[in-house]
Amino acid sequence: MYSPVTSAHVIAIVEDDPSIRRALHRLVQGNGYTVESFASARDFLDASARCRPACLVLDVHLNGSGFELQERLAADGMRIPIIFITAHDDDSTRRRLEKSGAVAHLWKPVDEQALLQAIHRAIWPDDDRERGGTEVR
Repeated sequence: MYSPVTSAHVIAIVEDDPSIRRALHRLVQGNGYTVESFASARDFLDASARCRPACLVLDVHLNGSGFELQERLAADGMRIPIIFITAHDDDSTRRRLEKSGAVAHLWKPVDEQALLQAIHRAIWPDDDRERGGTEVR
């Protein structure tokens, strides 16, 4: 049983590819979440005073690095559940993803249901419904 989505559940999307950012925004918003989208880590950080998301969908290889943004948030004491997305399937990226502590890491093109399930897990980590793995291709 899914927990109800409320307007307090803002999902932030940080993706530098405009078409992917729009598609993710429409998908997540179309499933009842309030969505804030950003083209860069800098844009997200500039808005962080007003945008306190329940979850962050973060491209690994955006202008700059998704990993660097994760480290910056941790250094600033901002504990936001992160779902990493990437098109890069190399050993280095895999190792960093596995060590990242992210709720999930998904490969592009992103499976819509896997993303929505990962968002649900991020917002309601104690939900007792059955879950799949954290890696989806």
